[in-house]
Amino acid sequence: MVNLEWYRTFKAVYQTGSLTAASKILFISQPNVSQHLALLEAHVGQPLFERKPKIVPTDYGKLFYTQVVAPLEMLEQVEEGFSAAGLKKQPSIIRLGVVQEYFQAVLSDNITAVDASLVLSFGRTKELLGRLHKGTLDFVVATKLADYTNLTFEPIRQEHFIIAGSKTINTTEFDRYIKKEDWESAEAWLLAQPWFAYTTDLAIIRKFWKKNFYKRPAIKPSCVIPNMSLILKSIKHSTALTIAADYLLDDDQKVIWSGRSPMENTLYLSYDKTKATADQVKLMKQFCQ
Repeated sequence: MVNLEWYRTFKAVYQTGSLTAASKILFISQPNVSQHLALLEAHVGQPLFERKPKIVPTDYGKLFYTQVVAPLEMLEQVEEGFSAAGLKKQPSIIRLGVVQEYFQAVLSDNITAVDASLVLSFGRTKELLGRLHKGTLDFVVATKLADYTNLTFEPIRQEHFIIAGSKTINTTEFDRYIKKEDWESAEAWLLAQPWFAYTTDLAIIRKFWKKNFYKRPAIKPSCVIPNMSLILKSIKHSTALTIAADYLLDDDQKVIWSGRSPMENTLYLSYDKTKATADQVKLMKQFCQ
């Protein structure tokens, strides 16, 4: 198998035109430079240089140089990037787990501003925190706390949940009930509408209902879609309602009701305090908020 150092030596000799100059650049002895060239020429089966008063590439050597110099320089750039990251005591790659909807709505626009290479994983918080605990993720934007040894949870955002629907829905009757504080009629109006849910157990809808009507909702969802972005996209063209974080809405949806008792949830940046550096934590806090 060919040694990559032979290629480095060939490039240095080609560019400097001198065995001595190449040895200084490579920090090896001149005899080692000569040996690398001899081994490479034996491997390719052709002379790469003519040994004159000044070393000159053969025609084959010129052709060989055009083929190897570009990939060799690309490899050197990769090495330099990792070395620079090491000098800054900051890895060039950060593995971040996040709920897909939060990434799309909040983080995606600022991703190029992060001074690191991000490897993203999407999933539910429980699964992502499990991976963080096992060491296959470096940070997680968590929608809830969990009891894992060494994991730190720092608040980064407060979510506000609302009932959302298409802008085309006529809510005049419902708005009148809310204004009169006729909660029984308001609930009846809501229950009469079709609903899209995030999960089959109606976890988000149930929590909102208990906070505002003090009981479980008698709702059978028309559709269950495990992606809030797709739910909101779907309700643009229907009369269905859903409950979502307000920052996920765009110009095609409207807030139907924020509730008489605001439903909120804290998002956390979670990481292993024994592994993450202060610079990494600062970088991720700035990005994830």
